[in-house]
Order: sequence, then C-alpha cells, then structure tokens
Amino acid sequence: MTNEARWLDEGEQIAWRHYLRASRALSLALDRELLDHGMSLAEYEILSMLSEADGRRLRMGALADLVVQSRSRITHTATRLQRRGWVERESCSSDSRGVELVLTDGGYEALLQAAPVHVESVRRHFVDTMPREQLQVVGDGMRRVHEEMGGR
Repeated sequence: MTNEARWLDEGEQIAWRHYLRASRALSLALDRELLDHGMSLAEYEILSMLSEADGRRLRMGALADLVVQSRSRITHTATRLQRRGWVERESCSSDSRGVELVLTDGGYEALLQAAPVHVESVRRHFVDTMPREQLQVVGDGMRRVHEEMGGR
C-alpha cells in the first residue's frame, strides 16, 4: 500500500467543491423551510420513511441505515418526535430485543401538512434547477456513490 495521495486534478477539484457547497446549501435550505413549519429535515425524513413502511413501523437500526444516520442520532431524533406524539417505540414482535419506531396518526398528519412544503422546496432548489437528463445523471451518480459506500 502506498502513502502517496492521488491528488485531484483541476476538473475533479472544481466538481468536488461544487458538490460540497451545493449539498450543504441545499440541506440548509430544505431544513430552514421545514423548520418554518415545525420540523427539521432529519425529522421529516424519518417520518417519511416510516409512512412508506409496512404498518408504518421500522426497526430503529433499519431506519438509521435508510436515512444514513448513526443509531444514537436516530435515538435522539426519535425522542423528540415521541415527545410531540408523532412516533411511539414498541418492542419488535419478531425479536424481543429489538425496538421498532411506529408512526402515529398524529405523526402521519404532521407529515401530510409538511409534505407540500418539502416537495415544493425540493422542486425549487433542486429538481427545477437543471434539465431532466442532467437530473437523471446526478441521481445515477449519487446512487453509485452510495452503493460504493455500502448503501442500499
């Protein structure tokens, strides 16, 4: 194994810096607009994943993997959501050691209220900024990066 770095060429460096700035700015914008409506982007993503799951429930570990967050961060966010009555924790029926996060009716209603705000924000700050073909290329590229890092 060599210790010599494979430095980025000018084009790679430019692309990387554009990605960093844009991804951070996008996350901040999406978070800010959801916060104006009572939830963070991280909270929205968790509620959204739960709403799409069978029985509106997921094991905490599986949820952490889906939203690419640490288990401790999921636990903290789940506690905030539970205080609002948007989720409940239940023992996993298939494994008594496991814990599932369950979306409540109140949480589903909160998600439904926030969804139009989030979708419009995603459209305005991301989808509508580029032609559909370019959007497809960006999506395919980010899927590949995620898969290479062990994501599903």
